[in-house]
Amino acid sequence: MFEALKTLPQDPILQLMQTFREDTRPDKVDLGIGVYKDDAGKTPIMAAVHEAERHLLERETTKSYVGPAGSAGFNSAMAELIMGSDSPLIRDGRTSVVQTPGGCGALRMAAEFLRLCEPDTRVWVSTPTWANHLPLLGGAGLTIREYPYLNPETLQVDFAAMLETLEGAEAGDVVLLHGCCHNPSGADLSLEQWQEVTSLIQRKGLLPFVDMAYQGLGEGLNADAAGLRHLANAVPEMLIAASCSKNFGLYRERTGALALISATATINSAATSQLLSVIRSHYSMPPNHGAAIVETILGDQGMRAQWQDELNGMCERILYLRHAFAHALAPVGDFSFIAHQRGMFSFLGISPEQVNRLRKEHGVYMLESSRVNVAGLNDRVLPQVAAAIQDVMSK
Repeated sequence: MFEALKTLPQDPILQLMQTFREDTRPDKVDLGIGVYKDDAGKTPIMAAVHEAERHLLERETTKSYVGPAGSAGFNSAMAELIMGSDSPLIRDGRTSVVQTPGGCGALRMAAEFLRLCEPDTRVWVSTPTWANHLPLLGGAGLTIREYPYLNPETLQVDFAAMLETLEGAEAGDVVLLHGCCHNPSGADLSLEQWQEVTSLIQRKGLLPFVDMAYQGLGEGLNADAAGLRHLANAVPEMLIAASCSKNFGLYRERTGALALISATATINSAATSQLLSVIRSHYSMPPNHGAAIVETILGDQGMRAQWQDELNGMCERILYLRHAFAHALAPVGDFSFIAHQRGMFSFLGISPEQVNRLRKEHGVYMLESSRVNVAGLNDRVLPQVAAAIQDVMSK
C-alpha cells in the first residue's frame, strides 16, 4: 500500500528553517520563522510562565484526563480574556469555550463542526492569509473562497475591494477574519472598518469566524479585541479560534481555545454538545500542561499582573522596532507602512529575486513573499538588515 505514495515537497517555512540552521555564517539573521524574539535574539520563557510552572509542580496532584472540553477554569478564563469580563454573551450563557491543541486545533475543530452543520459550507478567506488556513479548513471539506484584502502596491488594506467581493457571499457563508495583527501582512482593520464589516455580515446573513492568534501584541489586550467584541455583540452566531502561543509564549505546549457564540443559551448548549462529539472523534481530549499554565496565571492576581507587564513590554518593543525599521529603510523608499501596521509581520514588497539575494549574499532570511518577522529584529542586527536590503534594492 505505501509503495504508491510520492514524496511531498517540504513546507516552505519549514524548509527555510532547515536552510537557516544549516547556514554556518555567524552573522546570519532569521526573519522568517514566526516566533517572538527578545533583544538577545532568543524566544524566552516568560517569567510569569516560569512562576506558574513552579506553582503547578508543587501543587499538581494528578495526570488524569481532562475530558473533551478541557479544563473548565481555562475555558472560563479564556472567555473573559477574549470577550471581556463583563461580556453579556458570557453572562447570558450564549458563549461556550473548549480547550484545543493550539490555535490550529481550534481552527480544524471549527471546520469539522461547520461541515457537520452544513456539508456544503463555503468559507471566505483573505488574500493573503496565513498559509495554514487553507489546509486546515479545506482539509475538513469546506469550500474555500477568497476576498481581496491587501493592496500589493500600497501594502495597505484594500477595504473597498474587500467589501465589494463579500457582497457576493450568500447567506450562511462563513467569513474568516483576523482579529488583530494580520498574518502575514500586519495590516489590520480599523474599528470603523470592523463596524462596516459587521453591518455587511448582518445584512447578508453571514457567519463570522475570527482567528485571534496575537491578542496583546498589536496595541494591547483590550484594544486588539475591540473589533472582535463589536462584531460578537452584534451577530447571533460566531466562531472564534484563539491561540496562547504568542501572547503566553507557549508555542510547543500547543495551547488554544475555540469559542462558540449562539443566539440563545439553549441553542449554545445543543451546539456545544455537537462540537464536543466532533472533538471526541478526532483527538478525544486536549493536552493539559499549557492550559494549566494559562489558567494559573489568569487566576492569580500577582502572576496575571506580571504577565500583562511582560506582554505590554513585548508589544511596545514590536512597535519600537516597526518605527526603527521603517526609518532605517527610508533612504531606499517609503516604508512608512511598516510603522503603521501591527503585530509581528509585514511584507517588504521586494521581489523573490531580491529575497534570494538577501539570503545568499547577506545571510538575511525571510519568506520568498518578502514577509518579515519584525519581532526577529533587534538594535544589533537592524542596521545590518537595513544595509543588506538597501544593497539589493540599489542594484
